[in-house]
Amino acid sequence: MGKRLLLIVLVVLSGCKGHTQEKENKKKTEKETTFKVNKTDAEWRAELTDMEYQVLRKAATERAFSSDLLDNKQKGTYVCAGCGTPLFKSEHKFDSGTGWPSFDREIKGNVAYDVDYNIGVARSEEHCATCGGHLGHVFDDGPRNTTGKRHCINGAALDFIPEGN
Repeated sequence: MGKRLLLIVLVVLSGCKGHTQEKENKKKTEKETTFKVNKTDAEWRAELTDMEYQVLRKAATERAFSSDLLDNKQKGTYVCAGCGTPLFKSEHKFDSGTGWPSFDREIKGNVAYDVDYNIGVARSEEHCATCGGHLGHVFDDGPRNTTGKRHCINGAALDFIPEGN
């Protein structure tokens, strides 16, 4: 009897539509930021590949282990695929095993942060401070011997500029 009652309560609670997420998302759209690089949706679509557009402009996530940049070991700088802003340096990249390019720190001032609730819990979302393009999320499970941060970034949001170019 007790297990059945618990099951019913769990089903009812999980089926309830929460409004906190809607309020947070509403707040986010109400405080839309104007970035240095502003383009129309049509301009972004024309300039970006479909995957870049989905990730940068619609906050999609590419499939794990699908990025050509995941195993890149060259020295250089990772820049925003939308506007070319330098975001991460190769010496701060590490293999997190998650399937996405990961860095223990960003280039200060070039990455901005918000909180998203897209999966029902608060996550720290990263976006390009110049064009607002979605990059990924930052977590506190990175290398303890450096910053302890793991910037988990969609490879489609990045272009790589080899050192010396």
